Amino acid sequence: MTLALEVTELRKSFGGVAVTQGVNLAVQPGERRLIIGPNGAGKTTLFNQIAGELQPDSGSIKVFGHDLTHQPVHVRPHFGLSRTYQIINLFNKDTVLHNVALALLGISPRRFNAFQPLRTNDPVYERAFHVLESVGLTHSADRHVGEMSYGEQRRVEIGVAMSQSPKLLLLDEPLAGLSQDERVLVRDLVASLPRSTTIVMIEHDMDVALAFAEKISVLHYGSLIVEGDRDTVVNHPRTREVYLGH
Repeated sequence: MTLALEVTELRKSFGGVAVTQGVNLAVQPGERRLIIGPNGAGKTTLFNQIAGELQPDSGSIKVFGHDLTHQPVHVRPHFGLSRTYQIINLFNKDTVLHNVALALLGISPRRFNAFQPLRTNDPVYERAFHVLESVGLTHSADRHVGEMSYGEQRRVEIGVAMSQSPKLLLLDEPLAGLSQDERVLVRDLVASLPRSTTIVMIEHDMDVALAFAEKISVLHYGSLIVEGDRDTVVNHPRTREVYLGH
């Protein structure tokens, strides 16, 4: 079976500092993979390389068999890759509906036609409305993103990422900065995402993350040091050493 994500001997350094040191990942289609590690472990740097926002020094990245190692970031969604960010990345002065519509246009041939206006009765808005329905935000379609709570913005961001029907979704700390009530809503939203979308998630909320994960990879100083199911990783002495210091 073709892997959803295959990362092979990925390496990246900034000057003399190695931030990704020969990382290998093999993620099955439909899998829920968790990547954990202390601050500075290289988790977001790894995501940035997979998403194409940062070029690795060496190694390869394949998504469903397609080698995307040197493909530019804007090409990767056409191979089924989408992501969210540790710091929310939306257009705050635009409406929620327009943010989703722009994401839909990003994978449409219409993105090359700058002279075709996007009108309110355009079919793309109908599709965008259905996306908002899937994340429980149809009532906020006409609100500006900047007026929404942080938790609502997280749900919009996940809706934007899912609007392109990704086969592989990278979630970078989707629960970061949320209140307890917001965490529940976003946790349930992530849990409801279809199995047709493989999910790789970075998260520090261990209770939520461990319940989500089927397989866990532990990064430390850019190296993959432990990998396996929840019990294997939680009870591994290297995991305890990294997180507890003994």
